[in-house]
Amino acid sequence: MTLAPNPDRFLKSLHTLRQFGASGVGKGVVRPAYSAPDIAAREWLAAQEAGGPAISVVSFQDEEGRFGVTTGSAVWSGNLSLDRADGLTDTAGITFAEARAKMAHLAGDFVDPARFSGFIEMHIEQGPWLAQAGEAVGVVSDIVGIRDMRITFEGEQNHAGTTPMHLRRDAFQGLAEFNARISAAFAGVVTPQTVWTIGHVALHPGAHSIVPGRAEFAMQWRDGDTARLAVMEKIIRDTAKAVAEERGLTVHFGEMLGLEPVQMDATLRSALVESAKAEAPEQWREMPSGALHDATNVSAHMPVAMLFVPSINGISHAFGEDTDEADLTKGLNVLAGAVQRIGRNS
Repeated sequence: MTLAPNPDRFLKSLHTLRQFGASGVGKGVVRPAYSAPDIAAREWLAAQEAGGPAISVVSFQDEEGRFGVTTGSAVWSGNLSLDRADGLTDTAGITFAEARAKMAHLAGDFVDPARFSGFIEMHIEQGPWLAQAGEAVGVVSDIVGIRDMRITFEGEQNHAGTTPMHLRRDAFQGLAEFNARISAAFAGVVTPQTVWTIGHVALHPGAHSIVPGRAEFAMQWRDGDTARLAVMEKIIRDTAKAVAEERGLTVHFGEMLGLEPVQMDATLRSALVESAKAEAPEQWREMPSGALHDATNVSAHMPVAMLFVPSINGISHAFGEDTDEADLTKGLNVLAGAVQRIGRNS
């Protein structure tokens, strides 16, 4: 098998894809899962050429998490049932079932994983390490595990001007106290690679002159060790319960979503390493992925591996996200070289 990458066509395709959901702010794109720009982009992607090597291309839906965690690949892999996924909601209360109905004209039968011998995912790093080191390629060693849970504090909605501070059951103050305590509570448990984030907060009723009666927030934490993730969950629950008790609140925990840490397949990873040595000598490294990827779900059915290219200034999930086209092309060549090596050895 011979693969001859066409960098000009590759970059032209990326430029075309960027127009679907273009934000008008730099090169930024707004293309949430199942939105009109997302569906249009998938219709464009589905018109691919045929007749080449025995390689398939996949674009899993909702990797970024409008409804959960890598929703599309989670359903396809069996990690999340479609019935359960259909009940998930986004921040506006729209269900996964309602959203995916808009793409029903593109729906078909599930593709049998047995058709495939392996999965290689190419991605931007979404972090600073390659860019800071002036390196062009990262071969991923493993992907961290992730846990994601909504937590709600319920207090008492009341007048902001007439309710004395000592009588308030302010749900937001519960959230603020929880946030202030959690880092100290994690001390001695976490590592420098462990991360946690409160990424979405909703207050009810959300008015200037009303003490918030409810505060709902998303708590997410990531680490490469399953046991540590479990210890962190206990700390999160215990801390939230303690804050609620002390402040006269009640606390509710939503459904736990997440995926386990995954090691990359040794054979596929070795092919990427050898290709990186040939295509980017002295400009590559092996590294873990702190971000979650569809490869985690796919690993339930086949060997997986991942390849990173740098993110300029380490920026991701922002309109400033970008990768130099020379690095994109270098990554393309490394990917093609790895696939050829795998084909020769299979």
